[in-house]
Amino acid sequence: MTSLDEAIRLLERGDWQAAHGIVQKDSSSLGRWAHGIVHIMEGDMRNAGHWYGRAGRDLPDASAVDAEIAALKAEAAAG
Repeated sequence: MTSLDEAIRLLERGDWQAAHGIVQKDSSSLGRWAHGIVHIMEGDMRNAGHWYGRAGRDLPDASAVDAEIAALKAEAAAG
């Protein structure tokens, strides 16, 4: 299991704080996307927007966080 996989598992459980400790060290586009998801879960949409921008993605509504985690998981699995 990669560190990103572990972060995704933590996000699925709602443990954004533990996931943050992992994704803040990941400079990949998927890591930046995950970092944005962390900040959505935290309720910090401004910071989430920063990380989504760095990942080259549009910031979704906070209500879409579960769909974002699922999409991130699928993209990470696809390689």
